[in-house]
Amino acid sequence: MNARGPRGVVAALAALALTTLTAACGGSGGDGKPGAAPAEVRLGFFPNITHATALVGVEKGLYAKHLGSGTTLKTSTFNAGPAAIEAVFSGAVDATYVGPNPAINAWSKSKGKAIKIVAGAASGGVFLVVKPGITSPEQLKGKKIATPQLGNTQDVALRYWLTEKGLKTDTKGGGDVHIVPQENSQTIQTFATGDIDGAWVPEPFASRLIKESGGKVLVDERDLWPDKQFVITHLIVRQEFLKEHPDTVRKLIEAHVEANDLIKSDPAGSARTANAALQKLTGKALKPEVLDSAFKNITFTDDPIASSLVTSAEHATKVGLLDQVDLNGIYDLKILNEVLAAKGQSPISDK
Repeated sequence: MNARGPRGVVAALAALALTTLTAACGGSGGDGKPGAAPAEVRLGFFPNITHATALVGVEKGLYAKHLGSGTTLKTSTFNAGPAAIEAVFSGAVDATYVGPNPAINAWSKSKGKAIKIVAGAASGGVFLVVKPGITSPEQLKGKKIATPQLGNTQDVALRYWLTEKGLKTDTKGGGDVHIVPQENSQTIQTFATGDIDGAWVPEPFASRLIKESGGKVLVDERDLWPDKQFVITHLIVRQEFLKEHPDTVRKLIEAHVEANDLIKSDPAGSARTANAALQKLTGKALKPEVLDSAFKNITFTDDPIASSLVTSAEHATKVGLLDQVDLNGIYDLKILNEVLAAKGQSPISDK
């Protein structure tokens, strides 16, 4: 079933799915022959520590190494998931790191034809950070709280949590709590100036609000999930690209797994590598205390934690951003499990 209504970005996704899905399924950057290596692979990710798998993989040249000299890696960065999904639908990227709710929307809008989730990347690393005087959900009434983008993973999480606390919101910023979608970099400024009272954001922005502007954690999203585990980032691929270039997707996943293995074996060094990548992408490196805090708050894993995706879809439905959707078939972990098996690691379930 499709997402509802004209609802900002959600509506834009619907229009894009209907008008540009054909383009997304073609234009793989190769010569159009099934199985032929594409001349270019276009990979998207965010300049966030929750996307450190991509940051480390690109900075260390892991994707380029695995793709080989015959295929060029082209990268694009996004502020939030809906923008990344728009790029998938328009054919601007072949694969991208993204959060759960935009992936669900892409699956729903395309009726299961646009994307596949091929690997997990990260769990945790999301917080509701507020002004020090706010110590309870009830005190959020009348306050302005930022999220990265309407319909993105943090936006849905905040709206659902507020609903559970008996607080109403709407997609136009009205209701008991005024939700203000804005870019994460802007949120750093608006929180510091007092234009917003808090934000539900991923790392490193949560740690920056705390370390740089005296914000306090009201909610650690890990506390809302079983075993404190929930998908915050996973790797998705355009289905047509996967069908045409399975060997290339395998190489992407090999690089992905190597990046996560490197992060696990050398978290401090990987944090510095990710910071160097952020310096190049944003023009500003994170302060050491912010970097250390952000990295400690995230678990990097190849497991997409499939059960949490189902729950995320239920939350999006309950807050009015999605009709009920059948997620059966959204995962294709075959290549991932083959790569893991070759490294002597256990298979990962899509349930």
